[in-house]
Amino acid sequence: MAESTSPKKPVEEDGSAADRARDQVIRLDSEREQRRASTVIDNGELEAPVALEPAALEAPSKEPRQAGVAEAPPAPVKPKRGRARPILFALLPVALVVGGYYYVIGGQVMTSDNAYIQAQSLGVSTDVSGTVSEIDVHENEAVKKDQVLFRLRPASFETALAAAQAQLGTVRNQVLTLQASYQQSQALIEEAQADIPYYEAAFQRQQDLLKTSTSSKATFDSAQHDLVAARQKVSVAQAQAQATLAQLGGDASQPLEKNPFYLQAQSAVDDAQRNLTDSIVKAPFDGIVTNVDALQVGKYLPASQPAFSLISATDLWIAAEPKETELTYVRPGQTATISVDSYPGAVWHGTVASISPASSSSFSLLPAQNTTGNWVKVVQRIPMRVTVDDLQGKPPLRGGMSVVVGIDTGHARGLPDFVTDVLGRFGQKS
Repeated sequence: MAESTSPKKPVEEDGSAADRARDQVIRLDSEREQRRASTVIDNGELEAPVALEPAALEAPSKEPRQAGVAEAPPAPVKPKRGRARPILFALLPVALVVGGYYYVIGGQVMTSDNAYIQAQSLGVSTDVSGTVSEIDVHENEAVKKDQVLFRLRPASFETALAAAQAQLGTVRNQVLTLQASYQQSQALIEEAQADIPYYEAAFQRQQDLLKTSTSSKATFDSAQHDLVAARQKVSVAQAQAQATLAQLGGDASQPLEKNPFYLQAQSAVDDAQRNLTDSIVKAPFDGIVTNVDALQVGKYLPASQPAFSLISATDLWIAAEPKETELTYVRPGQTATISVDSYPGAVWHGTVASISPASSSSFSLLPAQNTTGNWVKVVQRIPMRVTVDDLQGKPPLRGGMSVVVGIDTGHARGLPDFVTDVLGRFGQKS
């Protein structure tokens, strides 16, 4: 029994070792197949899975194999290299040349995002005081020029106008009376002057009779008195005429409308009429009213106090403040493109209207003092105004909107300074 069983142990041990080797070979083949299937070659295509070798698919051999001996895995297939890398290396210098070209010819547009839309605004008021009786507009309503905005109670203004007109009528009658008085004074002067020759002749006759003792001394004195009285009457009439003429402005024949008294009364009528007209407040220009709710019917509005605001819809401009280093080649009259943040894709065109002669900080309450010990240099900003030339047919612009302004200065960036210096030296040597 012992001899029959002892030879079987080596056979069993050899069979188990062969199974392990075979399993290891199958596992290596499977891993190699998966690795090949997931390998991506350079041209972007997946490598076709490689079929297993027939030896790996064969049934396990019944012949015993040596323990610990396994087949070596085949060498991995090196992926093919595509044409993308050479193309990229070829395009690199082309891209550098094109980028350098656009850098040299570019830079002629100065762009600033520190820019906002400004609009003409007005605090609507009137120079007469009164109680608001009617409001004819609503909040954010678009109005036209001369459109009625609100009205004050007109009773007091109408009363003042009626009183001024009555005073004008009184002055008119007074002026006409003065003109008649002057004409009467002229008639009295003519009458007195007509009596003087008679009294002179009577006086001369009594004087002759007195020399011959034909007439009495009393009759001579009476004739002399009458002559003196006639001459005095002429002087009095002339003085009255001069006084009347002075009240008529030195010209009795001037029209009634040019008399000083009449003009004074007429100015009072005009002032009362103006006050009545100003009690009806109208829009001075086209725009949009805002803050209308601050005014209510029945409120007493003092003279010159703003009732609400009117923002112009046509008088718009761009207030930009670029850096001082960006204004090297910017001049008034240059064209500009305007992009508004609220309307992406829409472009307006404008013109540089003016550039401020001083920086914004120069107008501050406490401007910077460069002589102080803690002074630090800061790039200043210069205010600039740009007009908007094409408002028609575009989205509505509102004051305070943020915009980006690009100004065509016409001056390209050019070559860098060190390149220019090198080229200049090379030209001098050649």
